[in-house]
Amino acid sequence: MREKISFVLGWWFMQIPLNALRALDAVVKTGSFKSAADLLFVTQSAVSHQIRHLEDWLGGPLFDREGGRPKLLPHGAELARAVSLSLAEMEAACNRAKAGMRAGPLVIAAIPSVAVCWLIPRLAGSGGASRGEIRVVYAMHGRDIDFRDVHLAFVFAKGQPDLAGVVASEGFMPGASVPVCSPSVLRGGRPQRPSEYLALGLLHDTDQTGWGAWFRRMGVPMPVQQGAPVFEDFNLLRAAVLAGQGVALCPLAMIRADIEAGRLVQLSDVSVLEDHGYHLVTGPGAEGAQAQAARAFRDWAFSARDVAEAAG
Repeated sequence: MREKISFVLGWWFMQIPLNALRALDAVVKTGSFKSAADLLFVTQSAVSHQIRHLEDWLGGPLFDREGGRPKLLPHGAELARAVSLSLAEMEAACNRAKAGMRAGPLVIAAIPSVAVCWLIPRLAGSGGASRGEIRVVYAMHGRDIDFRDVHLAFVFAKGQPDLAGVVASEGFMPGASVPVCSPSVLRGGRPQRPSEYLALGLLHDTDQTGWGAWFRRMGVPMPVQQGAPVFEDFNLLRAAVLAGQGVALCPLAMIRADIEAGRLVQLSDVSVLEDHGYHLVTGPGAEGAQAQAARAFRDWAFSARDVAEAAG
């Protein structure tokens, strides 16, 4: 008996005129048969035929056709509301299924320092860490990140980052910064006293607060320096210090490779910004295959960090 009922229900469902219901939804949404035909890319007569087919299947009219414009009867309006909701739910379910089976690229936002100094040099050796296509975009320090379009982000913050839309945040690397310069700058030897740093030429990141904090750590006031260059982006600062234009406070996590390769020299162990750090944050947008790709990328990133720290 149960098998018979299931067969009857299945047969009945297969007979529902889905195309006609879609035509009804289009008529209600657009307000006319002609506009519905334009929406569905069919002729007006085809829409009329589908509506007639639906009325025959239901056993009665859905529209009051007296006058110049067909008007939905009360039971027709009730059916139209249910159809609209059902079609919207089916569309949403199809979109979720599509996202799970054919995910778009995994979008990773990274502040310029992490993108240039850490992430990009390692991507080629990631071995397809995300199991799919990766798109890397800039995240600008101090600006909001739209996590509707970004799945993971590398950011720099004091303490835990306070960002809207973040699902999870993990400390990735410390932000402590130390004075460094190119070997070409040290013709007269390494500076032994804080005042000797001024002779090398101080390079500033955004403003002079970093050097001000460093000199206070050294127990002396910030020396007066006229015309000191200020760089609004860490990569610009790094380029200047690599070019031998002076001494800069740079985060060890970002310039460790430069020091190991001999391109830069660390001048002191005294650091600033110990309460800052780089964080890997996760947004809510990844679903299905993208969520798996995000987890795989996260695992690879922390593994690559640990390998680099062990080697250093």
